[in-house]
Parts: sequence; C-alpha cells; structure tokens
Amino acid sequence: MAMSVGPGSGEEQTVMAAINTTPLVDVMLVLLIIFLITIPVINKNVPVVLPKAVNIPTQTKPENIVVSVNKDGKIFWKDQETKNRQQLLDLVKSVAVIKPQPEIHIRADKEAHYEAIGRVIFTIQRGGVQKVGFITEPDHGIGVSAAAAAAQ
Repeated sequence: MAMSVGPGSGEEQTVMAAINTTPLVDVMLVLLIIFLITIPVINKNVPVVLPKAVNIPTQTKPENIVVSVNKDGKIFWKDQETKNRQQLLDLVKSVAVIKPQPEIHIRADKEAHYEAIGRVIFTIQRGGVQKVGFITEPDHGIGVSAAAAAAQ
C-alpha cells in the first residue's frame, strides 16, 4: 500500500479538481436508514374500521316531501310556491308531528344562491324535521363535449 505525501521530484503541485463524494453518499445512506426506521414509529393511528361508501338511488316514498329552490331563490313545497319562509315554517311544523316523521328532500337549482338554500335548511331545522337530504343529478363523468359546453 503506497501513499503519496506530496509532489515528487521536481513536479509542480496541482490542484485536485474532482470532488470526493464518498463521504456525502455515506452520510446520506445513514440518514436514509434512520428515516426508514423512525417513520413507522411516528405514524401511529387509532385502529378504526372505516365505513364502505355505497351510492344507492333515492327511494321515493309517498311520505317524502320535496322542497325546491329555483335560481331566483323562490321556494316550492310539493310543486306549489310558498309566499315566504314563515309559510314554509308552518308547513314543516305541520308534518314534523307525523309519526314516522317524513323526510324532506331539497331540490336546488345549481345556480341558486347558497344563502337561499341555507335559509331553507335553517327553516326546516327550526320546524323540527330530523331527516333532510339533497337531490342531485348523477355524475356521468365529464367528457370532451361536456367540458366544452361547460367552458362556454
């Protein structure tokens, strides 16, 4: 095993232009091993069984009540326009005492203001009905023609 201590006989000392990456690689490998060992210790979650999501179509029962909100914010109770929220509250209170309590399904126009829908939900909640749901259109995926139509 030979070792070079300095320039030989009459040779000029030159600067070493190459970077020695061996210590850098060693340090990085040690850090990688440390992270691989400590990550499973850090990620402790409470063991729970998550529910499975199933999308079932709404079963329309005769006792279900549909409340519609159009894009202008007008409220319809079973296809009849209500005069104001107080009338809606009276109608909700009248069906809230029925046993079993009917469900109220809200059909809102996609361009209706959130405020109008929120007021309808609040009125239904004040009326005492426990089950409220939204009726939506099924998502069939966005194709090229649907995306082009949405962009216009």
